[in-house]
Amino acid sequence: MGFFLIVLLVASGVVAVVNGGVGGFPARVLTLERVFPANMTTVDVEVLRTRDRVRHERILQRFSGGIVDFNVVGTSDPYYGGLYFTKVKLGSPAKEFSVQIDTGSDILWVTCSSCSDCPRSSGFGIDLTFFDAGSSSTASTVSCSDSICSSIIQTSDASCSTGNQCGYNFQYGDGSGTSGHFVTDLLHFDTIVGPSLIANSSSSITFGCSTYQTGSLTKPDKAIDGIFGFGQHRLSVVSQLASRGITPNVFSHCFRGDGTGGGKLVLGEILDPNMVYSPLVPSQPHYNLDLQSIAVNGQMLPIATAVFATSDNRGTIVDTGTTLTFLVAEAFEPFVNAINSAVSRVTTPVISKGTQCYLVTSSVTGIFPEVSLNFAGGAAMILKPENYLVHGDPVGGTPWCIGFQKAQNGVSILGDLVLKNKIFVYDLSKKRIGWTDYDCSNDVNVSITSSKDELSDSGSSRTTSVLQALLPHIVAVALGSSLW
Repeated sequence: MGFFLIVLLVASGVVAVVNGGVGGFPARVLTLERVFPANMTTVDVEVLRTRDRVRHERILQRFSGGIVDFNVVGTSDPYYGGLYFTKVKLGSPAKEFSVQIDTGSDILWVTCSSCSDCPRSSGFGIDLTFFDAGSSSTASTVSCSDSICSSIIQTSDASCSTGNQCGYNFQYGDGSGTSGHFVTDLLHFDTIVGPSLIANSSSSITFGCSTYQTGSLTKPDKAIDGIFGFGQHRLSVVSQLASRGITPNVFSHCFRGDGTGGGKLVLGEILDPNMVYSPLVPSQPHYNLDLQSIAVNGQMLPIATAVFATSDNRGTIVDTGTTLTFLVAEAFEPFVNAINSAVSRVTTPVISKGTQCYLVTSSVTGIFPEVSLNFAGGAAMILKPENYLVHGDPVGGTPWCIGFQKAQNGVSILGDLVLKNKIFVYDLSKKRIGWTDYDCSNDVNVSITSSKDELSDSGSSRTTSVLQALLPHIVAVALGSSLW
């Protein structure tokens, strides 16, 4: 087997075609110029590192539309933690952190090494990692005078009461919370910029370093390194990378619902011909959709559309940080009644610990009805029984219970229970969310598009062959008699 050398022409040079190639390929002669003056005998490593980092970001921007693929771990099953998480690499040298995937919040944060009361072990079987800015050669704190802090502090999440560090204080819907300060450091990832072409990449991002936690975040059985917020705020990782042209302004996930869970998370667009879309409700801090009606077994439930309308403290939100699904009271009761009516002849509905459950030991498929959540734009979200039922207490003899809960306020929340076994695409450029049923244990097709490209009205996208873009700059020089 011979060897070949791939040369990326980045310096000023000339390519000439001459006779005498190998294996039918014409030979190439390259005249390259030195990047540094000839009389410079040594170059400081930091200078090289800085130059290379700038160049790599420029390359990524030139071949914009690269996607980033994250592995997903976890499950929607409440008995096994009820959350999905992924791993991110931060700092220099890079350290790996396990963080919950949360579309209901905006900021990526990880636990600081200075957090004295934070959990030191996890029931998820992972080794907890703590971020130490002093151990990372590329880390820097965000000062109060920084423009990033100035924009954040306009919200209730940030403050500058402690020294000159830009601090934060987040409170979540389950009563848990975290506080700390913002830092800037490198996020390391593999960017897919073309068919079989992957670039080892990094980008400087701003994220939170947690020094104090409360509520469920302090419980070792569900402890994790932090939370990966995928909201629309300019400080979310999605927004930071998309604003620089490193990734498209779209992200997608496909959470596996069976077995041990898992799935896929992509900073990019997962493609599927069966995708349906509904527009995001404008000017909302969360991913609000316009839910208009609910049907059970094809029968529309007697629910006034107005109860789903978006206003202050009302509406319907897509939130991967929520395990179950919550319906406003006006919709919850009709929903449960319709399910009970549909299955009353083949199973016995019972109340267990305040939850509607069912004494059925066989498969729920064919017994429980199909549910349709109908959204603006004619987009229906079809729920199979496993999308609204959860395993009950087997000891108590109630193997299946309704996983929907009554919302304590006017906000309906679509959690992991209904999101699993579906591709979800958050198209922030088009201000819409798309979904379709999918077996998330299978591979997915991902569009490699520029963040500046617009999707066509039909939903198809213009894909970019990065290999073609690179072709004028790539020269294969064969060494030996053949390539193989």
